[in-house]
Order: sequence, then structure tokens, then C-alpha cells
Amino acid sequence: MTSSKKNISLLADIFVKHGLSNIVISPGSRNAPIILSFANRSEIKAFSIVDERSAAFFALGLALQSQNIVAIACTSGSAVLNYSSAISEAYYQKIPLLVLTADRPEQLIDVGDGQTIRQKNVFSNFIKKSYQLPISLDSLVSFNTAEEIINEAINCCTFPQPGPVHINIPFDEPIYETTEELISGRIIKYDNKPSTISKSLLNKITTACNSSNKIMIIAGQNTKNDELAHIIEKIYQNKNVVVLAETTSNLNGIPCIDTIDNIVSTIDKNQYELFKPDILISFGGQVVSKMIKKFLRDNKPQYHWHISPSGEIMDTYFSLTETVTSSETEFFSLLSEKLIPVNSNYFELWHKTKQAVDEKKEAFLAKVKYSDLKVFDTILRKLPKNTILHLGNSTPVRYSQLFGSKKLIVYNSNRGVSGIDGQISTAAGYAYTSDRLNVLITGDLGFFYDSNGLMNNYLTPNLKIVVINNSGGGIFRFIPGPDTTQNLEEFFEAKHNWSAEFICKAFDVDYFKSESLEKLNSKLLNFLNNESQRAQVLEIFTPADQNAKVLRGYFDFLKR
Repeated sequence: MTSSKKNISLLADIFVKHGLSNIVISPGSRNAPIILSFANRSEIKAFSIVDERSAAFFALGLALQSQNIVAIACTSGSAVLNYSSAISEAYYQKIPLLVLTADRPEQLIDVGDGQTIRQKNVFSNFIKKSYQLPISLDSLVSFNTAEEIINEAINCCTFPQPGPVHINIPFDEPIYETTEELISGRIIKYDNKPSTISKSLLNKITTACNSSNKIMIIAGQNTKNDELAHIIEKIYQNKNVVVLAETTSNLNGIPCIDTIDNIVSTIDKNQYELFKPDILISFGGQVVSKMIKKFLRDNKPQYHWHISPSGEIMDTYFSLTETVTSSETEFFSLLSEKLIPVNSNYFELWHKTKQAVDEKKEAFLAKVKYSDLKVFDTILRKLPKNTILHLGNSTPVRYSQLFGSKKLIVYNSNRGVSGIDGQISTAAGYAYTSDRLNVLITGDLGFFYDSNGLMNNYLTPNLKIVVINNSGGGIFRFIPGPDTTQNLEEFFEAKHNWSAEFICKAFDVDYFKSESLEKLNSKLLNFLNNESQRAQVLEIFTPADQNAKVLRGYFDFLKR
């Protein structure tokens, strides 16, 4: 059984023929043809999640874990706008979402008909491409047009780099009629040849590198890629090369500078010239560290090449020489073959500094009192091997960078646009298809903001949520500006006395709490390792008035 609407029946058929199987649907009426066409196909796993914002982030988590296209589908009107946050995150984090929005016929838009907005191109500023299916496929021309649109949209979701693509689908009445006759469509194959670096550009870059004493490779957010890590490790044998890699780059397992803020915070102005690179090579997505951005913007390299298969211009440090349209694996593999040893102490400079700073870090952590910093230290030390770690915005992902990365941990975070929304939902989607322990560390406001992520029938026992409750947005007590205003507590920090306990009870999620280091140490390992049949939340209460002081004290101690 399928919808009698040929446009959506065709889309479901081509979706399956492309080997796709997951769709997250939010209940509605106008999207009834989508539900009838997708939920009744045995080849498709259809999820039903009420809140469109949460549903889209759940799908984002599914797509991130599977590295494959996941569809989302909703009714018309404001429901469509609730997808915006997750779509923008998918766009900047390069995650393949196929966005299906039901709509009314064009003649009913802007005439006072119910549940209508202008949906065509509604996501235009943060979508790879938008399409609209013909409302009727009663002619060969309209049928072929629909086939081409569907195939092109699916292809666009993954090439040349993944991202979200929107298909708006108008339906006229009646919308609940069904048929046993399945519409069959054709697969259109595209000549998706990956971009490769030209010989002339490769020679230009290698010539510059082989005459440089200071080359910095900086890795932004990325999925785990063992082949790429192995290639970069080979490059790292050159003493004029240093690799800076945050936890979210997932370039762990090689001797990177993975505690960037710790080190950059200790560099005195009269040392800038020593640490400044002559050549900067960047790849991946967003970089969390504001310190390294400021350092490189103030101390610009002579050359900056950014690696991007889609040719994206990512001038993060305001010094971009050229974008290299190549896969990261291809580029670094070719570069490693052409590099020659250069007598330099650049690698040694950075790594000796890291060693000295790490010793100070450990000394400070051994004596620090109960605070957010101590709680993060305790949790990260006790994470089991092979954990998938989801880091909330904005404090959790920043704290993570102070401790570096562990070899067998995968680090995820919604750092595409760094929003507070969708943290629970994304982790839940990822955990659903993962056979590993998934731990989300989030702040209290991030948890409450996405508490509808628990209104979900697909929460799995391998999902453990750690809520660090410091009674508000603790980051605003640390960053310069908000901490000096009279509006800090009410408008920046959003100070509160809320608890996650009854939210967990409402959604049938196991709840635990800790209010001291002693209680945390006694409960944490059991929380992380127990085999409950439900998702679990551990809420850790920390002293709001002390956390910023401790963090400032930490950076002051590193500089001594």
C-alpha cells in the first residue's frame, strides 16, 4: 500500500533503489502522503518523533553515525521552520539530510488558507540545494522531470561533500487516498569524479614546504579516519611540521598538539615569532579554540592552503592563499611523498612546550577543589575505552579541549553552528544505531533546552547523559564582558534552581545525581558501566560561584 499521490510514491521508490532506508517523520496531516508512501515500505525504517526540531537532530545523529543519507519529513507551515536549526548544523558540519516538506498547492499560498507559509527555498541560506516536485505526474514530461529532481537531490546530498538538500512537495486534496499500485522510477547515475589537486599546485605547495622551517597543519572538526591519521603521522616525522588537532577533529592516536588553548595561553608576545608558522595547512570544519584563531589572525603565515573537496573558501584566519579542491587523504598522501627533511626545531618547540604545560596541568588538577574543571577531569579519566563522546555547547566542548584526546574515543559535537539546541536528540539518534557506549556531557541549559529529546520512543540503554548543573550558563562568568555587567545572572547566565529529576521521571528515564566529588567518584563507574534497560541521566551539581574562578586560576597557573 502506498499513497495515491504519484509524486511521493515515485520519490519513495527511488529512495529505496538508492539503497536508503531511514526516515524520521513528525506527525501531521498535510504530510499524510509521505507517511503512507514511506512508512508502509518494508525496506524503509520510519521513525515517528513529534517535535520537528528534535526529530531533525535525531536524524542528524543517525546520519552522522551511518555516514549515509537520512530523510526527515514534516507537515506544512511552521513545522517546516522547526527544522531550521538542525539543517543549518548539517550544512556547516556536512551531514547528509534529505529534507521532505509537505505543502499545499501554489494557488493556496498567501490567500489565507490554513497552515501555509512560503516554503519554496525557505532554507536558502543554509541548504546545498532546494527543489520542488511537480504536483501532478500525469504527463511523460512531468514524470521525467520528477525522476530527474529526485535523483539529482539524492546525489547532491553526498557529492562533492555531504550536506542537507530540500525537496518541497505540494499535495492537493484528497491526501489520504491509497493504492496498491507502486510507482517505479529509474536510477540516474552521475559522473561523480572527485576533485584532484593539479600537479602545478602540488609542486607549488611542496616547494614552499621544502624550503620552510615552520609548517603548521591544523585540523578542524572531522569524522574519524584512520587512513588519514596514518598519513599525517608519516608527515609528522618531519621536524619542521607541527599538527594542531582538537578533540573534535578525531585525529587522535598520533602525537598531535591536542591541548591547543593550554599551550597558546602560555605564549608570551616576545615568543610569537618563534611559534608563528610560515605555512599553514588547514582542513576539516570548525575549530573551537578562540585563542588559536586570534593567534593566527594576529600572526599571519606567509601561505595558507585550505583543503576542501567542494572548493569551499574557509578563510578562518584571514590569510587564505588558495583552496585546494582535493580530498584530505589524497592531498596529504601526495604531500608526504614529496616532502624532504628540513633542519628545524619547530616540532621540538611546540612539543617541549606541551610537555611542560602538561606537567603544570597535572599539578593543578591534583590539588584543584570541586568545580566544573575537576568534574570534567574525573569523567574523562574514567570513560571506558571505545566510548562515543558527545560534547554539548558551549562549556563542555571547550573543557574537553583542555584535556586532549584519547585514542579509542570518538568525539562528536554540534559545532557546525555551535547552537545550544539538539544536543540530546543528536546523541540519541547516533546511539540508536551504535553498538558502543554513547555518553553525552551537556550543561544544564543545553539539557533543559532540548528536554523534548527525551520525548522519544527510540532512546536506547547505551545512551548515558551527564548533566553538569552549575545553575546557568557558566561560560558567561568566564568570557570577558558579561561577567562585568549588572545583567549577568538574569540575561547572560540565566541563573536558575531547576533540576533534571522530574523531567527524567516524566519521560521514564533513569535518574541519578551527585553533589560532591566523593559522591561522583562513588557513582560514576557504576553509571557508565551498568547495563540498565533504559537511557540514564546523571546530574552533577557544581558551585556556580567558584567555576569561573577555578578556570581563571588554571590558566594563570599554566603561565607561571
